[in-house]
Order: sequence, then C-alpha cells, then structure tokens
Amino acid sequence: MAKYEYVDSQKNEPRNLNPVVKMCRWLGVSTSGFYHWLGRPQSATAARREALTARVQHFFEASDGTYGYRRIHVDLAEENTECSPELVRQIMRAESLVACQPRPFRVTTEADATAAASMPDLVKRNFTADRPGVKFVGDVTYIHTWQGFIYLATVIDCFSKKVVGWSIADHMRTELVADALKNAAATTPILPDAIWHSDRGSVYTSADFRALVSSLGMRSSMGRTGVCWDNSMAESFFSMLKNERVYRTIYATKTQARSDIIRYIEGFYNSRRRHSALGYRRPNEVHYGYQQPALAA
Repeated sequence: MAKYEYVDSQKNEPRNLNPVVKMCRWLGVSTSGFYHWLGRPQSATAARREALTARVQHFFEASDGTYGYRRIHVDLAEENTECSPELVRQIMRAESLVACQPRPFRVTTEADATAAASMPDLVKRNFTADRPGVKFVGDVTYIHTWQGFIYLATVIDCFSKKVVGWSIADHMRTELVADALKNAAATTPILPDAIWHSDRGSVYTSADFRALVSSLGMRSSMGRTGVCWDNSMAESFFSMLKNERVYRTIYATKTQARSDIIRYIEGFYNSRRRHSALGYRRPNEVHYGYQQPALAA
C-alpha cells in the first residue's frame, strides 16, 4: 500500500508515515484526486504569491524587523510590484513577520521649578511647517550601557521630520543640548524668527542655552512639564529609536552605543525610514527635495 511521507526540515528525517488511502479517507477525498493534485504544476497565482512573499520578507529584513505592512506596501509599490496592503498584511501574518512594538511613555524630564511661567508655547501641538528651517523641536533621552548611561540630545525640523542636529555625551549638562543646536545650525539653514520648541527641562531653561537660541535669531517656545503631547514629535522620535534599536541591543560600552545611535539616525532614520506623517516618504527625501528648486533658481 502506498505511503505518503514528509521530511522534518530540522532533523532531515521522515515523520508521520501513514497510508495515503487512510489519510484520503480521513479528509474525505479520493486517492486518485490526491495524486492528480500532487502532480499538477504550480498555478500562476501560487507562483506570484510565492514571489511576493519573498519580496515582503526581503523588505521586512531590510528594515531590521521594524516595518509593518503599510511601509512594506510602499516599498513594493516603489519597485512597481502591484498588490494591496491587505495582501501584504495577510502574507506577514502567515509568515509570522511581526514588527517590534513600542513601550509605554514615561516622564524623564528634570524640570526647572524656577523657570519663568510666562515662557510661551508657540507650537501648541502643531508640529507642521510649510518649509524647512522655520520650526524645530528638541529633547533629551538617556541610553543604558554596561559602562553607565549616555545622553542623546536631538534637534528635529518640523517640515521634514529630519534629525538635523544631535549630540551625545556621558552627562546631561547645558553643553549637551547646546552642541545639538549648534550642530543643527551648521548643517541646515535656520530662518529669522524660527521657533525653537522644547520641554521645560533645566538644560533648556538655563541662561546659556536661551542666549544661544537668541543668538541664532530664534524664538523660544516651551510645552508644559510632564505633558508628552506638548513635545510629541521629539518624544515620538525617541520612542522609535528605543523601540527599533536600543531595546533590541545590549551595549557593552559607551563607544558601542554612540556608534550604533549615530548609525540609526544617519544611516536609517534620516535616509531610509519611511515616515507616516510624510506620506511614507523619507526625511532626507522631503528635506532636500524642497531645497533643490531653490538652489537651482
């Protein structure tokens, strides 16, 4: 009596040897029908789905497991692979491709209790801009290593969502945020009366930092202490950074952590990561895409 077997791919040995007749009886199909199905060539639909599955896996791995079905669908559309977002989601579910998930927000700001209560909020949770260089947000976060903490300060342009300035140090003094803003001023134009927005952390309310903001021709703006929505763009970037890279990595040294954070910002986020608020375009693409016509003129 004929037997149908399959091979365990991990142990490379046959398992579950059962007569074909018995299995067909269990399934309520004819033996001849089973062999006819077994010998049929792969259908065009099955072949297309197999090829599409390979491309979905490729883009998921290229994002280091951070992309969900929407971003992968945009990648597929860019290479002229036609499919629906729902089909991409079905394939990802079937292949157990699950993007990393964010952790809950926690307040870490060291507020300055003596900061002027009259400091205005010029942004009012509107983190959009009609061109680069007119509205910036910034914040500070910490990253754990086996050698202790390092601190990251960022400056983000609200138009392109690009991290235009950053600074990393093993302290959280005013120099940390000042260096980040100086880095931004050296790499991107800051238009007169541009808005600089942050929380009320002590490093941002210090006299030295406020003097730097004024010297760059910018207007200071601050959200309320402990209200993450008042500086949600900066908080959102840190959430992405930690969810997509930091929480999935063990840093033995501060040097290793610094190199990896820079690689994420410049090598992935700014240049490759598709941003939902930009219509799934990349920050560099939007940032420099606006500047090119002006330069050409």
